[in-house]
Amino acid sequence: MKGRPKGGINKYWTAEEKLEIIKPIISFEKSSSQVTKETGISNGMISNWIKKYNEQGMEGLKNKRKPGNPLAKYSSKKNLTEIEQLQYENMKLRIENERLKKGYLVKGDGTVVVFKK
Repeated sequence: MKGRPKGGINKYWTAEEKLEIIKPIISFEKSSSQVTKETGISNGMISNWIKKYNEQGMEGLKNKRKPGNPLAKYSSKKNLTEIEQLQYENMKLRIENERLKKGYLVKGDGTVVVFKK
């Protein structure tokens, strides 16, 4: 069986760890298939790292943060202050506005989103 076990967590490498993994390939000490066998990392992922390193250097190996849900910090609290409540409403309206710009129609409390034709 290849890959992580079902329900397992994804592995993240720092830019320095990625460089240490691909360094033998870049310096022609080992082939990518040898590094794949030693590390258990797929050949495709290693190839992507090498490509990004060749194009952008260390910056290309850094992990990019995904924006996530902007409303999450408000939904976890039970009692919001007046300012937090206003910020929450403002954020909801901004999201709704962006969805409308992109052609989405939001029904009810926002759980149903329909694409306008």
